[in-house]
Amino acid sequence: MPNIDTCQVTTKDYTILQVIRERHPIRDETFSTILQRKISSAVVMFRDDIPANVVTLSSGVAYRVNDGPAETRIVAHDQMRGLVGMLLPITNPRGLALLGLAKGQSMSIPTADGMLETLTVHEVVYQPEAARRERLKLAGVAASDSLRLDGHGPRAVHRSDEPHDEVQNKVAAAFNAGFDDPGPSAA
Repeated sequence: MPNIDTCQVTTKDYTILQVIRERHPIRDETFSTILQRKISSAVVMFRDDIPANVVTLSSGVAYRVNDGPAETRIVAHDQMRGLVGMLLPITNPRGLALLGLAKGQSMSIPTADGMLETLTVHEVVYQPEAARRERLKLAGVAASDSLRLDGHGPRAVHRSDEPHDEVQNKVAAAFNAGFDDPGPSAA
């Protein structure tokens, strides 16, 4: 399988990658190279739009190293106690390499001995974003409405494919209906 040119990540996962790059000095050149490659090639998506066959944080993934047998791990933000051997943190080159890959995609990374190993996603066994969409679907709630279940949360007042006049009318109606955005000073 060919290596990837892009990876797909959620907005949250992308933010975490940026924080790792900015706040944690990495002395490992291999890790830094993989991290920079991920960030620069990322296609960033909302969690409701990420395909179910893509590895995101907290996903269970069956993957192969070179032509070896499939291994199953949970791609995690960092090591957690009590889950020894089950997690593959993104602070590990393999975990980082798998993040954002879809089923069937591969990425080659250097090993400690200077060789290359190719990681291939065999199957995404569990993805939290897909599981969330399924729960909402079973509950009869559209994912886009999930933030407003209690009547609070954002309301869409504009879609990019609407004509300008319709947008103006919707924005005016939203403000007339009590839409209150206190702006950045309220944060």
